[in-house]
Amino acid sequence: MSTATETQPVVTLTERAAGRIREMQTDDPASAGKHLRVYIERGGCSGMQYGMVFDERRTDDAVGEFHGVLVLTDPFSADYVRGAVVDFSDALTGGGFKISNPNARQSCGCGKSFEA
Repeated sequence: MSTATETQPVVTLTERAAGRIREMQTDDPASAGKHLRVYIERGGCSGMQYGMVFDERRTDDAVGEFHGVLVLTDPFSADYVRGAVVDFSDALTGGGFKISNPNARQSCGCGKSFEA
């Protein structure tokens, strides 16, 4: 298993996504001092689903920084999301965070789960 470095991030945030994350951290005092964790878990309509949460850094996390936001990924999730890009849209229909994952063989219509 390879270890991510600052020059080879596991997950990348667009500027729009980073801006929204910073807004969320400002609006919620409980997330102060925490970082964005992008992870996967079993479930969803395609077998695996994405998750994002504010969390503390762990010793085995892959870490990347984008537009002032630290992004954490655990080793298990990194194998499934390496090369993924997180974007954000504030559109009324279909808005929210979107993850483009080059490792997904198939994604469901909702965009929240995928088949590896």
